Amino acid sequence: MDSNKPIAERPSWDEYFLTITRDVAERSTCIRRHVGAIIVKDKRILATGYNNVPSGIAHCTERGCLRDELGIPSGQKHELCRGLHAEQNAVIQAAKHGVSIDGSIVYCTNQPCVVCAKILINAGVTEIIYENPYPDALAEEMLAEAGVKLRCIGVE
Repeated sequence: MDSNKPIAERPSWDEYFLTITRDVAERSTCIRRHVGAIIVKDKRILATGYNNVPSGIAHCTERGCLRDELGIPSGQKHELCRGLHAEQNAVIQAAKHGVSIDGSIVYCTNQPCVVCAKILINAGVTEIIYENPYPDALAEEMLAEAGVKLRCIGVE
């Protein structure tokens, strides 16, 4: 190694994990928005998830978007969608493989909605770090009441 060359600055752990989270989001087949989530504990990735339909179900890119067909605006009637949110899929992946996520940190491309916030609270997540805000006051209120730290950071 040439000792005269400057060493490139390494990304922080948050930058590192958010970069991976953005890559995970690329697997999404949602027509409206690609969202990724990863669950991390002790600087180790435990599970990943992206918004997508359940296994064995036709993807929205193949079948079309039910929410578009019904004219449902973003942030409303979460139950009227064929897909699962990225955070839900990450928690499901951890559970399916017997991985405890109690005391973990979740990195998300988008701030979790109230449904995901409730799931993450009960799963024992202690912190959520995200890039893009999602206006859901009830989610923020419940996370704060449960003592889950919520941080929005941008990555260049």
